[in-house]
Formats: sequence, structure tokens, C-alpha cells
Amino acid sequence: MTVIRDFVWYELTTPDKAAAEAFYAAVCGWTLVDSGMPGGSYALARIGERPIAGLMGPMPGCDMSGRFGWMGYVGVDDLPATVARVESLGGRLLFGPMEVPEVGPFAVVADPQGAVLGLFAPVMAMAPLAPMTPGAFAWHELMTGDPGAAMAFHAEMFGWRADQVFPMGAMGDYRLFAGEAGAIGGMAPAPQGVAPGWLYYVAVDDIDTAIERIGTAGGRLVLGPMEVPGGAFVVQASDPQGIRFALVGPRHR
Repeated sequence: MTVIRDFVWYELTTPDKAAAEAFYAAVCGWTLVDSGMPGGSYALARIGERPIAGLMGPMPGCDMSGRFGWMGYVGVDDLPATVARVESLGGRLLFGPMEVPEVGPFAVVADPQGAVLGLFAPVMAMAPLAPMTPGAFAWHELMTGDPGAAMAFHAEMFGWRADQVFPMGAMGDYRLFAGEAGAIGGMAPAPQGVAPGWLYYVAVDDIDTAIERIGTAGGRLVLGPMEVPGGAFVVQASDPQGIRFALVGPRHR
């Protein structure tokens, strides 16, 4: 029987950790605290006391060209078996598995189209947050060269099921997918010349106020605001280091 898995952690690797901490605290309302790892190299983003994501700078001695950005981690029970399954279905292991003491093992993989994703077997699972909790990651969007093949791969891997399909004309279909707790995100054709990859949406309490915070904090609006089914609005943006992220929330004006 396939076990359905959801995203359980998010991580930003950035060329300027201090600047990223200040930016996302201002835009997403997170509190940033040091994780206690040696050298202060890893910060925890929290909603109240609830950790939601990690932020880290370049790893010493590593060539990070092209490797900065946000990555989501899907929770699994058996990491070695999951990695083996990724490879058997045409994906690749990029890093790990590696054990983080008192936290759990993780690995980084790529699906057959090349989109990168983390796998994590946490020692202690955190209870899911209520949908659209401000500051929480609320949507996960995969742009890929073959959405049908990507959907089949992730369904085999995690038990995600295809949900509604929204035709977008010349841009192709936007395919929603769902997990155990309901809708998780969408998959769509990547524009020509754009590498396959994930974009993660953080919930906010007011999209227009959040747009103002992006500009004030030194970020840049890339797309939107655009209304999506259900009445919420989304924007895509880049932080001061040029890393893409997205927000979703209501409009009150």
C-alpha cells in the first residue's frame, strides 16, 4: 500500500543569510532564531514558537553556483527505501542520505525531469498547521517539461493523487494534486527555456499589504497579484538576493 506523504520542512540556501533573515522576517512575519548548530550557520524561521523553515548561507568549501534557492522536504518513514524508489523510477540522488543528530536523516533528489526535492525522515513529526495560517507554506507549484509524467512519478513516490485540471489555453493545463490532508499544490508546463523546479507559496493575511512589505524590504514583484480559484490572490516575487518565492492570501481593499 502506498503511503501518502506531505511537505514537512522548507529550507533556503542563500548567499547572504543575514540579509535573507531580515527580509523574510519583514515580509512573512517570521521570527528568526539561531538553531544552535556550530558557527551559527543555520537559522530557524518560526511562527510564534513553531519552526516552519531553515535558512542557511553557503557551505564552506562548496561551489554553490546555481544552488541557491528554496527547497521543500517531503516526509518519509524509510529514507533509504525512498531513495531507492526514486532511482528505480528514473530520478537521481543528488546528496545524502545524511543524519542530523536528534533531528533525523535527509537526502536531496531530482525527479526524472530534473526538479529538485528534499526527503526527510524526522525523529519527531510536528502537527500540521491550519490551512492558510499566516506565515505557513500553503501551496507548492511544480513547473516541469512534462506535467503528466511528473504527476505519475510523484503519485508513485508519495501517493499524491491528481485532482482538478484547469486549462490555461496556450500555456497548457494546470493540474492540481492532493495528499492525505487535501490539496497540496499544482503542476504546470515550464515556459520554454525555464528549468524544471518548485515554487513555494507562503500564506499572508492581506496580499496588498504583503506586496508593500516586499518593496519596502528590498524585494521585487515578478507576477501578480492574480486571483486564483477560491478567492485568494497570489504573487510571485524575488528577494534582494534574486531568489524566487511566492505569497498567497486574501485581498481586503
